[in-house]
Amino acid sequence: MDWSDTAEQAAFREQVREVIVDRLPDRYRSNEDPESVDEVGGWQADRKSSNPDARAAAQAWADALAEHGWVAPAWPKQYGGAGLTHIEQFIFNAEMAEASAPTVGGMGVSMLGPTLIVHGTEEQRQEHLPRILSGEVAWAQGYSEPGSGSDLASLQTRAVRDGDEWIINGQKTWTSGAHFADWLFALVRTDPEAPKHRGISFVIMDLKTPGVSLRPLIDMAWKHPFNETFFEDVRIPSKNLVGEENRGWYVGMTLLDFERSLVALSITYRRGLHKQLDAMKGAAARFVRSDFNAMRLEFVDRAIEAEVLYNFSLRIVSMNARGLVPNYEASVNKMFGSELHQRVARTGTKAWGLYGNVWDPKSPHAPMRATHVQDYVVSVPHTIFSGSNEIQRNVIATRGLGLPRG
Repeated sequence: MDWSDTAEQAAFREQVREVIVDRLPDRYRSNEDPESVDEVGGWQADRKSSNPDARAAAQAWADALAEHGWVAPAWPKQYGGAGLTHIEQFIFNAEMAEASAPTVGGMGVSMLGPTLIVHGTEEQRQEHLPRILSGEVAWAQGYSEPGSGSDLASLQTRAVRDGDEWIINGQKTWTSGAHFADWLFALVRTDPEAPKHRGISFVIMDLKTPGVSLRPLIDMAWKHPFNETFFEDVRIPSKNLVGEENRGWYVGMTLLDFERSLVALSITYRRGLHKQLDAMKGAAARFVRSDFNAMRLEFVDRAIEAEVLYNFSLRIVSMNARGLVPNYEASVNKMFGSELHQRVARTGTKAWGLYGNVWDPKSPHAPMRATHVQDYVVSVPHTIFSGSNEIQRNVIATRGLGLPRG
């Protein structure tokens, strides 16, 4: 097995590195200042920031990536993407992760854009795709509801046709980044009498539409990553229906051939471990627990697991490159990666002993600006969202191991 780059891949990797070195704004080159970049919204928050320097950095980075089609590297060239191969996408994402460089476009690039490319009308593509690529419009996802999480098809937000409009009433929850977004794509129920997967439609709407309101949800780390979204007699034009009426479930599950190996996670964990070990031997040495020797093997385990996750990523991108669609393999990757996130955060926090309990990043007693204790708390829901790990284990058991359903 040879993971080395071909000559063409090595040249592309070097091109990505050069663009990052030459064009990445200083704002994104270091996270030494915990207040320099919004911890929750990142680039998407910067583009709407009241700080002119943040807005300028966000636009400059978006422009730099757009010159190469790298805002949407997996989109076909005819729609403004780079049309990269799976291996090129893997290399691009790996180099971005190594540099901690932010991606641009968020859910507009990864979810709404691919949906419009496959299911949208030409009018919808012409209206929305350019504004995603330019960074002018950011998108949020309206899927989950208070009573519809893992069983998403049980959603109850209603859309009723009224002439050339749809009238929408209901509620969504865990709407990530909606307070930084301009538009929302959502699944709504348009036929309550149909089987639950059938009577659902996919719609898009401007978040400034009358009747749409947001309520912030503060997580257990005291951050504001998501919201509740309410719809009270919200009227949207009928042209905002994407795909066929009552076939929205299948529209909403659409993805292009994106590089879905999650390589950035393995690189982030590996970099984080190395950064902590360097700090423990240097500026933060005074915070290290006195019996740290007992933890050395735990750090070794985390380092090995980060490499295992990297190889899971290579497996998936290799399947993609051969025209295969990862199924249970993607579930293994998600499950292992999310649980590794929790283990890395716990190990990092334990290494500081009682200093690992200090929450305030500005405290003189907080090693590495309290990074690990905050990550410890933030990591809790990672085994729940994007398909809970219980669901992933069911997929692995039935599709991967061929076990019977209970």
